[in-house]
Amino acid sequence: MNEILSQSIFFGIAITLVTYEIGLWIKQKTGKAIANPLLISVILIVAVLLLFHIDYETYANGAQYISIFLTPATVSLAVPLYEKWDLLCKNLVAIVAGVLAGVMASLFSVLALALLLDLNHEQYITLLPKSVTTAISMDVSRELGGIATLTGAIVILTGIVGALAAETVCKVFRITNPIAKGIGIGTASHAVGTSKALEIGEVEGAMSGLAIGICGIVTVIVSIFLV
Repeated sequence: MNEILSQSIFFGIAITLVTYEIGLWIKQKTGKAIANPLLISVILIVAVLLLFHIDYETYANGAQYISIFLTPATVSLAVPLYEKWDLLCKNLVAIVAGVLAGVMASLFSVLALALLLDLNHEQYITLLPKSVTTAISMDVSRELGGIATLTGAIVILTGIVGALAAETVCKVFRITNPIAKGIGIGTASHAVGTSKALEIGEVEGAMSGLAIGICGIVTVIVSIFLV
């Protein structure tokens, strides 16, 4: 099976798209937050690979081509921000302060965790950019000496958890301001969370998209001093 599939680049692409469509269908039918299409897709892909004893490298041989669209997809999140540019200008100081606080909390929590669990340098660097979108985090991890592929998996997991918990956290802490919601979701759970923010509202989605960009820039700069 591995030998046959390894000769085709379409296997990885096909299984990724099919499982994601299944995830979307389940999400539409149930309407539950736990039915996140990305989470369902990951679970189904892992199940197929294990069931048919297919190596990850065989799957990645084709799936890697989908990652080409990752960067332009992230950049496209700037469109909602452009449409809400007036809100950004009116609340610039509060927005920047909120994002910076979120980034620092993420970076220093990883640092504290690394010291507490006595993680080695490679493990620490792999975790450091966990709250930055995959398009940036994997490059940061690779350049600083981490395991880029593992960083990507951790980032996706962080995003899924953030997307699932976003509305609950906002309700528990009584966060009702749409700008605050968007900044919080985007800072904590990047692009995956932004897709959830867009479901909540246009302002939330725009602010979440803004948070992704600022988080990426700040994380790249601060990470240099934390390695």
